[in-house]
Amino acid sequence: MLGVGLRVAGRMASECMAGASTPPTQAGGGAAARGKTAGRKAAGVARGVGGFLRPFRRVGGILWLEVTGSLFLLPMVVFAPALWRARASWAHGPDHRTFLLTAGVMALFLYLGVSSFWRARRR
Repeated sequence: MLGVGLRVAGRMASECMAGASTPPTQAGGGAAARGKTAGRKAAGVARGVGGFLRPFRRVGGILWLEVTGSLFLLPMVVFAPALWRARASWAHGPDHRTFLLTAGVMALFLYLGVSSFWRARRR
């Protein structure tokens, strides 16, 4: 829902900016001139707010990557006891499948968590 609103607002802003750059077609159009002036003001405000929010967008993206990295590392804590219990039968014991499955899940979540933090550091 938010994406649709942003696209519509972007389209409206681009139309206002395009309308501000074209010369008026009617001579003495008072309402049209007021509308174009309001469009220029709205475009200026939108540009100013966008410039103000740009650093927060960068920091927000980094913070989002770090939070998701932490959430990906939490299953490591949950699955570690199961891996520890099944370690004795890793080759041919009764918990062989449990060990392999747990090790695979832990490897996947470790990769996702570390790569998320790595991307946050690169930003």
